[in-house]
Amino acid sequence: MFNFEDGEVILIDKPIDWTSFDTVNFIRALIKRFYKIPKLKVGHAGTLDPLATGLLILCTGKKTKQIEEYQAKIKTYTGTILLGQTTPTFDLESEPDQTFSTEGITAEQIEDARMKFIGDIKQYPPKYSAIKIKGKRAFDYARSDEEIELKARDIHIEDFKLNTERFPELDFEVTCSKGTYIRSLANDLGKELGNGACLKSLRRTRIGDFKVEDAWQLEDLKQHIIDTGDEFIAMRKAMQEAEQNKH
Repeated sequence: MFNFEDGEVILIDKPIDWTSFDTVNFIRALIKRFYKIPKLKVGHAGTLDPLATGLLILCTGKKTKQIEEYQAKIKTYTGTILLGQTTPTFDLESEPDQTFSTEGITAEQIEDARMKFIGDIKQYPPKYSAIKIKGKRAFDYARSDEEIELKARDIHIEDFKLNTERFPELDFEVTCSKGTYIRSLANDLGKELGNGACLKSLRRTRIGDFKVEDAWQLEDLKQHIIDTGDEFIAMRKAMQEAEQNKH
């Protein structure tokens, strides 16, 4: 049984089409309803885009103080990059704005390009991202067709594996630092190949020592909170009565 007020670190396997914010709100509402906790801090340690799945760390109560510590940890992602097209969002959340022939791209060229993205590199975030510029999110500027200057950021790619067996789809695994945008990595790989590329799918599998295999499925966590709510309320009442009897 959880003790959400004292603080819990909860691993969740975020489903597709959910925002990280949706997930936090969903879990907070369940806790407030079934554990009868009127006010509770709940936050997540690292955003996942709606089209991405995988490991999301939720912190509650006093454990929210550790969010920055978890955000700073190295992360591992798997997924698929699609060669031959670009999109405004760098993934399939938007329609293609350019298409390219992938004929003539060799495995050797892909390998040479891959190597250029390992180590300390500079990366521009997507214009459709949540980065704040002058108090507004970058995606707000993009949606209103306002021009903004995005600054390159220093990131570190520890490892970047690519599998060309399903070309022009490239299955990948990347281990990287905080602040890395895998959508930008896909887009930049396409540019390096003199072509276009976007992110087709993404799954976060690891944050530091935390693994997605150890994470809750959202429906299972929901049911656990429902099932244990009455037990928690009874336990809290007994503790309160015991405290009163001391006096």
